[in-house]
Formats: sequence, structure tokens, C-alpha cells
Amino acid sequence: MKKKLSIFLAIMMFLLSILTGCTQSKQSAKVEEDETKDSSHVIEITDMAGRNIVLDRPVERVVAIGSALRLYTYVNGTEKLVGVERKQQSKETGRPYIIANPELEKIPIIGEGFPANPDPELLIDANADVIIAGDILDIAQIEELQKKIGVPIVIVNCGSSAVFDQDMYKALTIIGKIVGKEERSKELIEYMEDCKTELTNLTKDIPEDKKPSVYMGGLSYKGVHGIESTTGNSPVLDIIGAKNVADEIGKSGSIMIDKEQLIEWDPDILIIDENGMNIVNEDYNKNPDYYNELSAVKNDKVYGQLPYVSYYNNIETAMADIYFLGKTLYPNEFKDIDVIEKADEIYTFMLGKPLYNIMAEKYGGYIKINLKEGL
Repeated sequence: MKKKLSIFLAIMMFLLSILTGCTQSKQSAKVEEDETKDSSHVIEITDMAGRNIVLDRPVERVVAIGSALRLYTYVNGTEKLVGVERKQQSKETGRPYIIANPELEKIPIIGEGFPANPDPELLIDANADVIIAGDILDIAQIEELQKKIGVPIVIVNCGSSAVFDQDMYKALTIIGKIVGKEERSKELIEYMEDCKTELTNLTKDIPEDKKPSVYMGGLSYKGVHGIESTTGNSPVLDIIGAKNVADEIGKSGSIMIDKEQLIEWDPDILIIDENGMNIVNEDYNKNPDYYNELSAVKNDKVYGQLPYVSYYNNIETAMADIYFLGKTLYPNEFKDIDVIEKADEIYTFMLGKPLYNIMAEKYGGYIKINLKEGL
């Protein structure tokens, strides 16, 4: 009897171990399956502030604020966008990425836009999977906002240069990874680098003594300005090796000069950014003798360029401007370049639409200017 009982218990223990093993195997398999399923959607990113961000679900809803929206539209148009700043909707600004994407006007508002901070309640209402923030708020503010709304925020920036900036390329790469458009990001960077190479090759062999001197005035910086607003070490002039008279000051970025300094420099060519054209025209009407003293005015060498600064740098317009500047300064080297066709090629590649005529209608376009007659 005892022997039979022992055999029975042994059989029961054996069967129980098999059942338990099967159950554990099924549970382990389910866990592994779940982990595999979840990990396929995990996106790990180190943002441009060095913060490690993990997005643990597919990104279908995105808010892009500050300069990030412009870069986002280069990569992904308006797909997946569920919130934008009010300042990022008005086509009257002449920003190409807004003109190319009129549907931005229909996307819910999450705040006014710089310098106003995003509205936490509106961000919560947007129910985004991720927020991409560019050149807006400092890290402490970003961290505080992220805690308030419970949505991961990825920090990017456009870099310090209007064009061909490595940080801008990094931002495009991050955005591409977030929305699953890494190939598009790569294509954008390659296209811009090809333009850079073309511009460099066209101008690298021009002797310094064959280069005309140039001054670029009327540049926007935190608002519109007149002829005294310029830039040192201008990225759009440096790439073509231009002889920028403002470089003599020894400063980079936005500079406000004394107007008499321009008379002393007396550049061969005067470029006026068309954002400041109205101010320059008004100033000319008040003091024509000042302008008429300049050799560029006397010799009919005054030109207008499309404005590329509006709520940060419009990279595609800055690129188009460089081709126009190259053609203006070095007509022989750029004889095979049609600057209007090139502008539309750039707009189309970056934003999907040829926008030169729209921009020219708003501002004047790539033209010679007679200050006596106005733009």
C-alpha cells in the first residue's frame, strides 16, 4: 500500500512539474513577446542639450515650437503635427515654410510664440507623444515644463550660422529619427552640402584683387532696421569668399554701424535686405545726399535680396540668396546659374513648392534698385 501511494505521489509530482513548466514557459514567452513588441517602438535619443530621451511608443502626434517647426517642415511637412504657436501660422510674415504649408493655420494653438512661453494647459490638450523645442526656453524651463505636462521634450537648435551649420544638420537628423524619416533627413543634408560644394568651387579660384567690395544693409535682427544694420563674418557672404567691408570691425553676427562708417568704406556694391527696404527708402527721401555720395549708388550697383531672417533664419532663402550674391559679385563665374530657377529648385527640394514668385511679390526679389525711384 505504501509502495502504491509513493508511486502515485511521484506521478502527481511529475505531472505537476510538467504543468508548471508549461505555464512558466508560456508566461516567459508572453513576456518576451511583449518586450519584443514594446522594444520595436522604443526610440532613444540624445537631444542637443545632452539629455537622454526615451520615447516608448510610436510617435503619431508631435508639437514643434520655436525654430524646430521650420526644420520639422523640411523633414516631414505638417504630418503628425497637433500643435503650433500662433506666430507660426501667419503667411503675411513671408516665411517660406508657412507659405508652403497653409494648413498650419488649422492646427491647434499651443501658445503665442517667442518671446511668450508655450501654454502648459494647451500643450496638455494637444495630447502629443513628443514636443520638439528649438532655440526657445532654457534647459531648466524645459525640464519644468516637461514635469508639468508629462510629455517628453526634445531640445534641438539651428546652430549659429544661417546656412550649412553642423548643428542644424544634427537637428534634422534627430527630427528624422523621431518621425521615422531618417532617409529624408539624410537627403536634406546631402543636398545642402552639394550646394555648399558648388558655391565653393565656383568661387575658390577668384583672386582677391578681382573681388568687388560689398556691404549688406537693412538686415533684420529682433525687428527691421535701416541701412546701418549689417553683419560681420556673414555666412551668406563668407561661403563665396566675398570681400565684406563690415568684416573690418572684427565682430561676427548682427552689427549696427555708424552711418558715416559706410561712407568711409564706400563699397563697390550695396546689397539691401528687402525687409529693411521701406526704412532705407524713407531715409533716402530725407537725406538723398548721403546715399548719392556712395560709389555703389553713383555706379548703379545697388541690389535687393530676399530677407532670410524672420523668426530665426529661413535656411532655404539664405541658400537662394547666396546664389544671387554670387551672380551679382562674380557674373562670369556664375554665368551658367539662373538665380530664379535655382531659388525655386531650393524651395522645391526643401519645402515641396516653388516659392520664388510669391516671395518676390512680397518683397521685390532679386533686382537692381534705383533709390531715387524706390523699390
